Amino acid sequence: MKIGVLGTGVVGQTIGSKLVYLGHEVMIGGRDADNPKAVAWSKKEGGQHALFGTFANAASFGEIVFNCTLGSASLDVMRLAGAENLKGKILIDTSNPLDYSTDIWTLTVCNTDSLGEQLQREFPDTHVVKSLNTINCDVMVNPTRLAERTDVFVSGNSMEAKAQVITILRDWFGWKSVVDLGDITTSRGVEMYVVLWRCFRHVVSSYHFNIKLVRSA
Repeated sequence: MKIGVLGTGVVGQTIGSKLVYLGHEVMIGGRDADNPKAVAWSKKEGGQHALFGTFANAASFGEIVFNCTLGSASLDVMRLAGAENLKGKILIDTSNPLDYSTDIWTLTVCNTDSLGEQLQREFPDTHVVKSLNTINCDVMVNPTRLAERTDVFVSGNSMEAKAQVITILRDWFGWKSVVDLGDITTSRGVEMYVVLWRCFRHVVSSYHFNIKLVRSA
């Protein structure tokens, strides 16, 4: 499958490398066609199935698109990617609307709205599915790094799109437990959780941790 990845940082590269390893064709997009991080990633992965280009190039290339950009930039990135290039496609949104300007993380949007909702409103012809934003990128693509089975979540308006994303999470990345939280408004909860994730990070010696939903007997 052809996959577009928006974002040249560690999250985009980690997801891109996993997808190339699985045999998919991947194009990582940046603001510039020859983004140095994307060029270096392509060389590292052998180039043939690890491509690079602009945001618009990657969005047009991908049958499915991952948003791995900073949450504060995601709306601008999607506009550069182009509504026509995203039309009818699934956009897996891994981003969080975080303000990193101080040691105490805050959200640029919360409570009555979320980044996931903002993306869906601006791109109504795209199937936005929020997922993978609650964990470190190494765990995103390899949940077996953790000692126990934990949970990953999906939020989105399209049941068909969520079903396809759940299949991707299970079959490509190895997630055995995927919780469907509901429509795109439930992005609020998983985005706000990331502030708690930051608190956990201060008391855990590794980035490799996650939460588990434990039900009553």
